[in-house]
Amino acid sequence: MREFAVVLLVAAIVTYLLTPLLRAVATRVQAMAQPRDRDVHAIPTPRLGGLAMYGGILAAVFVATVLPALQRTFVYSEDILGVLLAGGGICILGAIDDRFNLDALTKLTGQIAAAGIMALFGVQITFFYLPFGDVGTVLLGSAIAVPLTILLTVLTINAMNFIDGLDGLLAGVAGIAALAFFAYSYNLSRTGLADIASAPTLIAAVLAGSCLGFLPHNFQPARIFMGDSGSMLIGLMLAAAALSATGKADVQTFDTATSVLPLTLPLLLPLAVLAFPLVDLVLAVLRRTRAGRSPFAADKLHLHHRLLEIGHSHRRAVLILYLWTAVLAFGAVALSIFGVSAEVLWALGALLAVSVLVSTIPQLRPRRVADVPRRGERG
Repeated sequence: MREFAVVLLVAAIVTYLLTPLLRAVATRVQAMAQPRDRDVHAIPTPRLGGLAMYGGILAAVFVATVLPALQRTFVYSEDILGVLLAGGGICILGAIDDRFNLDALTKLTGQIAAAGIMALFGVQITFFYLPFGDVGTVLLGSAIAVPLTILLTVLTINAMNFIDGLDGLLAGVAGIAALAFFAYSYNLSRTGLADIASAPTLIAAVLAGSCLGFLPHNFQPARIFMGDSGSMLIGLMLAAAALSATGKADVQTFDTATSVLPLTLPLLLPLAVLAFPLVDLVLAVLRRTRAGRSPFAADKLHLHHRLLEIGHSHRRAVLILYLWTAVLAFGAVALSIFGVSAEVLWALGALLAVSVLVSTIPQLRPRRVADVPRRGERG
């Protein structure tokens, strides 16, 4: 745990120190986010924050190579190398988009290429467990594993990109998601179901550190945005942590009904951790296609926009979405660690109730007299 804490802190510190430098570079090269109708910021704001985050990740991984326990991560697999190469490529693509505004097809092609690189280095969904009847473990051949890995990675990348609409929102949500993946993967190693020096655990730790280091510069009012260079990098690394975790548990160790849950969680945990961005992505695609528009056509109807519309302040909306992400993500992790017990279910239910209450507070307040239309007036 101490070594993971070291790499997390290195990622956070290096990212924090690099971000002002990238802010100056973005201002100089005019990589600026200009205010648009759907945006909530009112002045041009520098982008390219994702490059600082990638720098923090590189520094943390370099430190991990010289730490006694974590250096084993690089001996048994090439997962980390594949993630760094794919992450570097997608970060460069995002930086170009931050400056020149690439079209959606070019970005999609780059996302597929980056996901393909990652899959070629072994970061794939190689098997999954179905706790139904006698199905058990389903092994996937490369003909299915590679396209499925690419599809899931591209979906996660775009889900992250879609929610990057409020200051500090994506950095905080991704940091919480990464910490949840870390807790899940680290628990597998503690219980002997995976090696403690595993790729998904290290990926989650360095990503969490990078997000935490960037957040002070990005929280409302943001002095810099991560841009597509950051949002696509985050999506790729979260997908890598989830996909890599599916192949790190030893199937032969699951011999009882109660031990099935940790192996099933790789299917459920990504859905719980990424519930908010994935739901937002699905709703946006359905909303836009039903209106006859491109799924990539931007609008101002995302979930975070709706929280603003019902009366939440910018910061409160962001904090509420942090809360929802934490409850869903760590609730799933708690189920994997402690099992489906009454105590866990009651605690999770109570936290969900609090989240609903906090989210709907503006609508529960009585309307002021001045807000109620007088008789004869149109409401």
